[in-house]
This record gives sequence, structure tokens and C-alpha cells, in this order.
Amino acid sequence: MRRAAVALLLLIFLSLVSVFAGIAVGSANIGIKDVLNTLTGKGKGDIKDYIILNVRLPRTIGAYFGGAALALSGLLLQTYFRNPLAGPYVLGISSAASLGVALYVLSQIGIGYYGLVGSALIGSIAAIIIILSIATKVRSSVSLLIIGLMLSFVFGAVEKILITFAESEAVHQFVLWTFGSFSGITLDDLPVIISTTLSTFVLSVLLAKPLNALIMGEEYAKSMGVNVRFVRFMIILVSSFITALVTAFAGIVAFVGLATPHITRLILKTSDHRVLIPAVALCGATITVVCDIVSRTIVAPVEIPVSVATSLFGAPIVISLVIRRRRIV
Repeated sequence: MRRAAVALLLLIFLSLVSVFAGIAVGSANIGIKDVLNTLTGKGKGDIKDYIILNVRLPRTIGAYFGGAALALSGLLLQTYFRNPLAGPYVLGISSAASLGVALYVLSQIGIGYYGLVGSALIGSIAAIIIILSIATKVRSSVSLLIIGLMLSFVFGAVEKILITFAESEAVHQFVLWTFGSFSGITLDDLPVIISTTLSTFVLSVLLAKPLNALIMGEEYAKSMGVNVRFVRFMIILVSSFITALVTAFAGIVAFVGLATPHITRLILKTSDHRVLIPAVALCGATITVVCDIVSRTIVAPVEIPVSVATSLFGAPIVISLVIRRRRIV
């Protein structure tokens, strides 16, 4: 437990440093003193204050809580499916969100930010309803995983049909959304993102003991008195909803949910979800904020998609885990 406590304290410190770095670092030259003055209400009301409060702060906080949410989703699904390659997008939620945006953008209804968010949410919620209805009828977690993947293929096929007949400008706008970015998040969006992520965290903590039992399999969990059917419903509901929310506001952010639980397990060397849940949330938040900083500074003033940074960070880790054949779930 001492190792876990030290690791959690270190992750808290690193996550706070990453948030401050996210606010301070960018293409515009803003000093640390300016950031501190603005955040403490001592700013001059100039352009620097505007950039800090209206551009970098909401983007960084959005990336922080969005990364934490995706990481939690990945942990829940990897534990339930007992599959190290399970992630937030295996149940077809992101594909449904992508299809919703495709219908909105490629049909040239519009390309406004909140139109994108709304259409992504509608698509995701439709997928959640389908998945939950299937989950009540399918007992096997493997069957549910296969069905989720098949739904992804179906949604993706319809999306490609729409792309085939769409105007090139609309296709370009849609493709940019699929790359993922936290740049569109505003101060008005933060209460929704923060409250949803914190609620998810609390629910995940409450599920910690059942999750520990599920590591040994559903039969073992049942023998320990776990209501597997209810826990499965809650895992799917929570992980699907937070994936839908983050995808709606930021597009598809790759590898955070898939790689972060593995990284955290390697750091802590434990499968105890009472420790893993807060650690995974902090690790996911830190990684996402750092990748967001990289995406907007490495070739500034041009911004690369955040999924490029997260993929380049996450893919080598997953590859190394597969090659080394570690026990990661």
C-alpha cells in the first residue's frame, strides 16, 4: 500500500503540473507570472488574459477530464471483458457518434461546433440504447464484444456510403472532426464534462470490489455474492456514456483508454481496482494533457490532431506489451 500511496501522490503532482503547463505553453508567448496573475484574478484584462481564460484553460481542463474519463472507460471494459485490447470504442459508441456527425456534416445541414456535438451525442445515445438492450439478452461477455464490433462495422459502412456521395469540402470537415481535438471546448462546456467525469469516477469506485472479483471470472464473482448482471449493466452504461460525451466534444481520441490502464498496472504492479481506479484516472488525465500540448506546439502555429500524439505515445506501449506477453489483465 505504501508503494500505491507514493505512486498516487506522484500522479497527483504530475497531473497538476501538466494542467499548469497546458495553460502556460502555446504558440503565444505567455510567462508563468502572467498565468499566475490571471488565475488569481490579478490580470490586466489584456489579450493574454483572454487567451489564458477563454482558450487554454477550457481546452486544458477539457483534456484533463476527458482523458480521465476515457482511461476509466478503458479500465472498466478491460476488466469486464478480461481482454487487454478492449477500450472505450469496442462497443461501437465512437462509430455511432461518427455516423451521427457524418449525417450532420455530409448532408450539409451545417458544420457548427454545437451541431457537431449534438449530432455525435444523438448517434452515441442511439448506440448505447442498442447495446444496453442487447446486454440484457446476451449473457456471454465475448458475444457482447463481438456484437459491439459488428455494430462498429455497420456504422462505419453507412458512414463510407455517405462519404462517397458527399461534397469534398464537407468530407474535409468531417475528417478533421474524426482526428480529435479539444480546441473547441469552451468554459460553458466544462460543467458538463467535469460533473460527468466525477460522477463516473464515484460510480467506478463503488464498483471496485465487484471489479476485483470479475478479474477471476464471472462464475467466481457469482460465488462471492456479486450481482454480475447488474454490475455488467453498470459497466456498459457508465463506460458507454462517458465515451459518448468525450467523443461528442472532442472527436475520436485514440489509445488513451486502451493504453493508460496497462501503463498504470505496470507502474503500480497491482490489479486492485481500489488503487487502479484513481491511478488510471490521474494517469489518463496527465497523458492526454501532455499529448494535447504536444499536438499544438510541436509544429506551431500549425496544430496536429491530438489522436496523432496519443497514438504515437500509446501504440508502442501496446506493441511492447503484446511482444513481452505480460499478464496485464
